[in-house]
Amino acid sequence: MESSNPDHVTRRQFVGRSSTGIGGVALATLLSNMTRADSGLPDFPQQNPKAKRIIWLTQAGAPSQLELFDHKPLLKDQFDKDLPDSVRQGQRLTGMTAGQARFPVCPSIYRFAQHGQSGIWLSEILPHTARIADRMCLVRSMHTEAINHDPAMTLLQTGHQIAGRPSLGAWLSYGLGSENENLPTFVVMISRPSGPTNAQPLHERMWGSGFLSPKHQGVRFSPGKDPVLFLSNPPGITAARRRAMIDDVAALNQIKLEDYHDPEIQARIDQYEMAFRMQRSVPDLTDLSQEPASVFEAYGPESTKPGTFAANCILARRLAERGVRFVQLYHRGWDQHGSLPSGIKAQCYDTDQASAALVQDLEQRGLLEDTLVVWGGEFGRSVYSQGTLTATEYGRDHHPRCFSMWMAGAGVKPGMVYGETDDYSYNIVKDPVHIHDLNATVLHLLGINHKQLTYRHQGRDYRLTDVHGNVIPEILA
Repeated sequence: MESSNPDHVTRRQFVGRSSTGIGGVALATLLSNMTRADSGLPDFPQQNPKAKRIIWLTQAGAPSQLELFDHKPLLKDQFDKDLPDSVRQGQRLTGMTAGQARFPVCPSIYRFAQHGQSGIWLSEILPHTARIADRMCLVRSMHTEAINHDPAMTLLQTGHQIAGRPSLGAWLSYGLGSENENLPTFVVMISRPSGPTNAQPLHERMWGSGFLSPKHQGVRFSPGKDPVLFLSNPPGITAARRRAMIDDVAALNQIKLEDYHDPEIQARIDQYEMAFRMQRSVPDLTDLSQEPASVFEAYGPESTKPGTFAANCILARRLAERGVRFVQLYHRGWDQHGSLPSGIKAQCYDTDQASAALVQDLEQRGLLEDTLVVWGGEFGRSVYSQGTLTATEYGRDHHPRCFSMWMAGAGVKPGMVYGETDDYSYNIVKDPVHIHDLNATVLHLLGINHKQLTYRHQGRDYRLTDVHGNVIPEILA
């Protein structure tokens, strides 16, 4: 007898309801995914985009602008003098330096020089970045409200200091969709520094989808045999068997979807299908043995080691070639409260050559014209020394009032510097750029009006830039 309970499905009912073919359900799901692969929201992008994709090189821990990008030669005469109160202006400090008896000014020990026809001043510990000076747009007037790493990184990624909102990559997946049905729209990779250092933790919510569908969250790629966890079939499971299992699960999920109309169920179906397609696409993507020796030479000696920032930069280029919308590379270890000179030099060894090589590689392949590369951290470092100051040794505390980031590629003016800080690299004196302004400009380059990329949640419309943000027209090509 057939069960009278509508929530109970017998084997006979399941087979009967699937008589049109479980494969038909899977095919419908696959075709649905293929339709969505090239589109996001209706009428998005809203204007002709300069950029089709982004590679964001996130330097977690806050690189010191004073050692890298913001040349302050007058500080040499201020060595070990107290930071003037007129400069500090009563700014709140972290608990790590608030108790210091004094705040001695600490000039960088590294030399700066001008590079390229643009004459951009860059540090001697960025010799490879110096080669792309005429391709980069250096913003020296970034600022943020957050003074500690976790809220600052959360603000940089999601537009808000409190966790729970979608990350930039998730917003792009939601608004623009995918260009490759066999790979995620949003990919994340994390590299560790090569030397001992203070590496701040990173949480999955940094690349999460928040209140958007889970299908928009970033997919993390890791080094090793299985770049994406749980993607490979276990021993004894063939591809055909896996296909049959996914078909069965899809049919069950489809029954519940028809009963409850819960979009989370559709998202689950989509993710199973994406995982199955990734079983073929990911191994080919992550096989760097296909790259010629000249590529590894360009990206530096660390590029042959899986999981390094340099190796991940090569993977980022391969993902861009395959149409992945947003690639985010995290490099940890920039939090130099002490022993800054040696620590930041090691960080530059890890990232300098690979970052420059990525820009040059994209340009040589004709990808830079529609790929935007962004480099930077969550805030800057203080001009005063944390702890003991000597002629060769010092540290720097967090500094949200000003810091530097650079961009290169699609739609950005090359060879220019935007914004200016005071003689202490403490306060912005010209053209301030908030995190919201940066995100509004990035969305503009992708053909999106940041005020119109919204999602209604809990009775209100949310957006990446909240109720803030202005596009910076001066840096647009």
